[in-house]
Amino acid sequence: MRFLHTADWHIGKTLNDFSLLDDQLATFKQIEAIAKDQQVDAIVIAGDLYDRSVPNEAAVKLLNQMLQDLNLADHFPLLAISGNHDSAVRLSTGTDWFAYQSFFLNTNINDAFTSVTIKDTQFFLLPFFGIQEVRNYFNDDKIKNVNDAMARITTEMEKHFAPDKRHVLVAHFFAAGSKRTADSETLIEVGGLSAVTTDVLAPFDYVALGHLHNRNALNDEKVKYSGSPMKFSISEAKQEKGVWIVETAPFKAEWVPLSPVHDIHLLKGSFAELATKPEEALREDFYDIELTDQERIPDVLNKLREYYPKIVSLHRTHQAKQVQLNLSKKRAQESPLDLLADFYSQTMGNNLTDRQKKWAEKALTQIMKGEE
Repeated sequence: MRFLHTADWHIGKTLNDFSLLDDQLATFKQIEAIAKDQQVDAIVIAGDLYDRSVPNEAAVKLLNQMLQDLNLADHFPLLAISGNHDSAVRLSTGTDWFAYQSFFLNTNINDAFTSVTIKDTQFFLLPFFGIQEVRNYFNDDKIKNVNDAMARITTEMEKHFAPDKRHVLVAHFFAAGSKRTADSETLIEVGGLSAVTTDVLAPFDYVALGHLHNRNALNDEKVKYSGSPMKFSISEAKQEKGVWIVETAPFKAEWVPLSPVHDIHLLKGSFAELATKPEEALREDFYDIELTDQERIPDVLNKLREYYPKIVSLHRTHQAKQVQLNLSKKRAQESPLDLLADFYSQTMGNNLTDRQKKWAEKALTQIMKGEE
């Protein structure tokens, strides 16, 4: 069979208070088109459907529309799990009758050992879990960390493997060897250890993971992150987004990229260099701007927003740095102006100008007179 692997939709997420709902809908339409073009037999969503455990009404309405389009209108079987951003209880509303429409949504570890079979493949849907949940399920306090937990879970799932089927795990966690590469990823620390070793996952023919937003965070032939379908932070600006199309026999995973609706651009330059209108097609994109100017520019953010309306981050190359000063006896004997000049040099990377020195001398003189 052939299925589409995606994850980390984070419906309802904002980028520095800019709503992403319209972009998320447009990105979803790309995923839907890929699923139709590839004629997949199912769509896997490996957790974090929502961005918050209590999503707002607009986010709920949009996700419902997406799932209905895929399942009720397009008739794709859906296999989904809750992630660490989702509320398992809220997301699970309706799951009892979803399955009658081939929409399999698992938010409870108790149901993870009942597989869903489509054509030649058994899917095991493992939602985000805590260590105590696994201890309670197996009634075993000897489970101390995430690898103990996954070893028990995998062993139990293997008992339900059909020998004539392929076996796919859908899960949401941090896998050993992968790297967190985005500010929008929330850390998961389970039982004192944060990573599941890929050795534990060896019994499966494919592991469809969610949680990390970069598909290159883990380099493994059959254990893969799909990454998020959109760029959700400045740290993701240079990442390519997309989905995996997975074939089970013979095994093959093909990456299909998604085009950003409004991209994130990293700009660096002086105010004079940046104060030019971008191409009309890029005007509504998101921008991270690094200003190289040293002098103060009044109301610079609003001035730049005349050219780049969606600035999500503005910072300076020459902003003051925190430095450790050498408080030696010799330094204690230096004049206030020398100390100020040294401090300015260390924090700003250059020396005081003659004009700045005159300002400083005048200010220090006034201070000294006030103390007298």
